[in-house]
Amino acid sequence: MLLLLQYTLTFSSVLILVALGGCISERSGVINLGLEGIMVMGAMGGALTMRYLPEGSSAIVIILAVLLISMLVGVLYSSMLAVAAINFKADQTIVGTALNMLGTAGATVIVKAINTAANPDDVSSAVQYAIPKQAFFVKLGSFEFSWFMLVTLIALLVVYVMLYKTRFGLRLMACGEHPQAADSVGINVYKMRWAGVLISGALGGLGGIVFITTGVSEWRFENGVAGFGFLALAVMIFGQWKPLRIALSALLFGLFRALSNVYVGFDFLVALNLPSQIYNMMPYIISLLVLAFTSKKSRAPKAEGIPYDKGQR
Repeated sequence: MLLLLQYTLTFSSVLILVALGGCISERSGVINLGLEGIMVMGAMGGALTMRYLPEGSSAIVIILAVLLISMLVGVLYSSMLAVAAINFKADQTIVGTALNMLGTAGATVIVKAINTAANPDDVSSAVQYAIPKQAFFVKLGSFEFSWFMLVTLIALLVVYVMLYKTRFGLRLMACGEHPQAADSVGINVYKMRWAGVLISGALGGLGGIVFITTGVSEWRFENGVAGFGFLALAVMIFGQWKPLRIALSALLFGLFRALSNVYVGFDFLVALNLPSQIYNMMPYIISLLVLAFTSKKSRAPKAEGIPYDKGQR
C-alpha cells in the first residue's frame, strides 16, 4: 500500500506541474498543446546536468542545478510557441503539435550527437546519469519521499496565490477572458501572454525531469514521456483550469497510473488475470471516459486559442 502511495504521489507530482503550466498558458489566452515536447526537452536538460555535474557536488547544488536547467530549457523551448502564436498569430494547435514532434526528435538527435562526440561507437539516444539518492530522496521507513513532491506542493501554492491574490495573476486571467477590455485599461496583452507561455514552459520542463527520475538511471529520449503531456491536458480540463481542482484530478489519474507499477502486490487485482498492458492503459482510458462525460460542462477561458489583434474591438 505504501508503494502504491509513493508511486501515486510521484506521478501526480508530474501531472500537477505540467497541468498547472498548461493552465497558466490557457488562462493568458494561449493553448499550449506542446507540453509533451516541452517535458522532453526539460528532461533532457536536467538529465545532462546530472551527467556532467562534478562528482562530489553537494545535494543542494545538485537539486538546484537540475531544477533550474530543466526550467530554463523548458522556457527557451516554449518561447517558440510564444513567437509563433503571439507575435505571428499562427494557429496554436498546429504550433503545439509541431513542438511535440520536434521535442522528441530534437532531444534524440542532440543526445546522439553528444554520445557520438564522446564515443564514436556510441550512437544511442540514451543519457546515462547517476541519480543521487541522497539528494532527491529521503527514506521514511519503507516510504521513499522525493523532494520533488515538496517542490510540487510549493508550485501549487505559488500558482494559486499568483492567479487569485496578485495583480499579475488577475491581469493574466483578464487577457484570457476579455483581452480587448484588458487592453483598454492599459494591460499589455502581448506581454501577459508571453509571461503565461514562458511560465508554462518552466513548469513543463520541471515536470519532464520529475518524470524521468522516478528511479531510473538512464533514459532513451526517443521514448518521449509516455504521453504524460497529453494526460496533463486532460487533468487540466477535468480540473476546470483551477489549481486546487487540478491537484485533486492529478491524484486520481496518478493513482490509476501507479496501479500499472504495483498491481502485482494486490491479490484481488492479480486474480482478475488481466494483461499488464491493460493496467498501463488505465490512465488514458480513464482520461477518455472522464472527458467524454465532463467536457460539456467545461468552461475554458473565453479567448483561449484566439490570436489577439490590437485593432479589433
